[in-house]
Amino acid sequence: MREKFIELLKSTKREGIDNLIEFLDKTDFFKAPASTKFHGAYEGGLVEHSLSVYEVLVHKVKNAIIPIDTPEDSLIIIALLHDVCKANYYKVDYRNAKNDLGVWEKVPYYTVDDQIPYGHGEKSVMMLTEYIKLTSEEKYAIRWHMGFSEPKELYSTINAAYKKYPIALLTHEADMESTTFKNL
Repeated sequence: MREKFIELLKSTKREGIDNLIEFLDKTDFFKAPASTKFHGAYEGGLVEHSLSVYEVLVHKVKNAIIPIDTPEDSLIIIALLHDVCKANYYKVDYRNAKNDLGVWEKVPYYTVDDQIPYGHGEKSVMMLTEYIKLTSEEKYAIRWHMGFSEPKELYSTINAAYKKYPIALLTHEADMESTTFKNL
């Protein structure tokens, strides 16, 4: 999966993409889980989830009820990097649990260790802009990919963003579909 991910990123020919890939290689991005206990809560889950979001997003753009003119390189950047904020975000800890024989043993699990508490979507945008230039459309799509799981005080802002940049709504939907329908 790492090779496919990098191949797609390089295909964007975006200035700074090699530096971004080098940064990702220095983190746990390619081994990180996508979450602690929900989707992709296993080694490599984050890159697997990101590739899934890309596949779903491409499908959604092709089949959208309105024309979506987002360039292919932007779809790649948005989908593959929407959760870059999860690099170096999780750590393995241990807890006691009974095994199949009813004997207590220490088992590993993922927990959050947020060293850069800057939010989620906005943190991904911040991290990416240190390496590559993002279009406004890319910034909005990545920033608001969490949709209405954001605090309700932001709902009118999210709605305005989705009207201004429909790709942001499709990104949220692709993220949710990839999370919910595990076999995508």
